[in-house]
Amino acid sequence: MNTGDKAPLFTLNDQNGNPVSLSDFANSRVVLYFYPKDNTPGCTRQACAFAASYDGFRKLGIPVIGISKDSVESHRKFAEKHALPFILLADPELEAIKAYGVWQEKKMYGKSVMGVVRTTFIIAPDGTVEKIMPKVKPDTNAAEILAELSEK
Repeated sequence: MNTGDKAPLFTLNDQNGNPVSLSDFANSRVVLYFYPKDNTPGCTRQACAFAASYDGFRKLGIPVIGISKDSVESHRKFAEKHALPFILLADPELEAIKAYGVWQEKKMYGKSVMGVVRTTFIIAPDGTVEKIMPKVKPDTNAAEILAELSEK
């Protein structure tokens, strides 16, 4: 996937079991971040960083959506435990994860495994991919995006 490409559409269930579609946010910029797993150290830091920056995104009218292959129940517990104010989508079938090209081979403990590569996308109001940020740092990703979007 490249900048300028049409963002793949999807409908997935959120942490409350409600279906959410990318098309629900037509004509709005969207921050879409893919992460490997609920309640792991890096993913928790990234989610908490987005939560800490959430008021800034809300003031800009930009929804934040996190996606992993975890279940709705896992997302619900993760969101409750860390008071996450944004949408978490469950993608156990890897529908959006594969469509966005973030299901890739990774090295873990010296072995090759398939998994989600932490990647953030900014989707433009016209539904195209405005920016791709691969292999982002969990602690600084949210602040970097917010600073960039605040300049637009």
